[in-house]
Amino acid sequence: MKLHSITIRAISSALNTPFMTHLQHVTRREALIIEITDPDGRIGYGEADPFSSPWYSEETIQTCRHILKDFLIPVLFDHGSFDPEELDQIWRGVRGNRMAKSGLSQAIWDLYGKQQGVYLGKLFGSTKSEVEAGAVIASNDPNHAVEQIEALEQADHYKRYKLKISRRNDLKLLTQIRKQFPRLPLMADANSDYSLEDTDHLRRLDQFHLMMLEQPLAYNDLTDHAIIQKVMKTPICLDESIECYQDAASAIQLKSGQIFTIKMARVGGWSQAVRIHNLCVAHSIPVWCGGMIEFGIAKAHNIALASLDGFSLPGDLFASDHYWRRDIITPDIAVNHGVIHIPNRPGIGFSVDRSALDDLTDHREIYRKKVK
Repeated sequence: MKLHSITIRAISSALNTPFMTHLQHVTRREALIIEITDPDGRIGYGEADPFSSPWYSEETIQTCRHILKDFLIPVLFDHGSFDPEELDQIWRGVRGNRMAKSGLSQAIWDLYGKQQGVYLGKLFGSTKSEVEAGAVIASNDPNHAVEQIEALEQADHYKRYKLKISRRNDLKLLTQIRKQFPRLPLMADANSDYSLEDTDHLRRLDQFHLMMLEQPLAYNDLTDHAIIQKVMKTPICLDESIECYQDAASAIQLKSGQIFTIKMARVGGWSQAVRIHNLCVAHSIPVWCGGMIEFGIAKAHNIALASLDGFSLPGDLFASDHYWRRDIITPDIAVNHGVIHIPNRPGIGFSVDRSALDDLTDHREIYRKKVK
């Protein structure tokens, strides 16, 4: 693969539905859209989705742009021709910064899929024609949470609902929702709000028959999660703790959880995400595709990732109109009776709405290989 130019766009848009956790209240989303053009004029698209402040990870929009501009992009141009499977090796001199790597990796793999004339998921062995979609409910008000679920059930019939909880609201929220929806496929995401001192409290959550409890303990922990899993009936799902293949391998050895969520943005792109998926399949660990309140380009990559056979649980795969008045891909992502139909066009399978992208663009920079 040879590159002609790389464009980074900073975009932003208000959310249709605010996103609230005990860590942050998000009403507007920023992202970096990465466009890679080859010498024949084909364009591959990726999306880097760190938040504006470092509440979820160390990366932010500003640090991500810096790493892309000053390190990852120059290394690619210096390397010249390369194969997409070589990216981890090419970037071995840049530690961490996985969201920056993920955005650039997405664009490269999308371009490669278009060059090969193959849908991205099929490049990695996908055989599915649809993926199951799950919704996220982020509200501190039990009545509002119930209203959100009712609206989503009537409109799209999502296959499962993930409730954002904290130690201050968990019992109240879960009690109200279970009273209203006794059989609803329900999981809870704690975003690291608990510690081992809360063991007795966490065990009370077993009464709600959750599909899983996501990341109850520290964001970088594996050992304490293994302890808490031994005393809880509810399966523990690891999210933030799994940043790379080695984390996943260690978690499996320690028995830190029974389920993993794989976020391409969190683990550094396609190669790492697929390696973790394959490892989990080999060890019979169920996985699902996590989300980051993405625009349509990253969501299209997530749909392709979720189409791999090991993703047996519904992912964070919303319809376009849930968060966005106008998405940046066409057609919009639609959820019908809880599933999203997988496109069969090359690359990510969706077209980019250049007009919408231009409207949301706050800043744009174009990079080309320097001629010595």
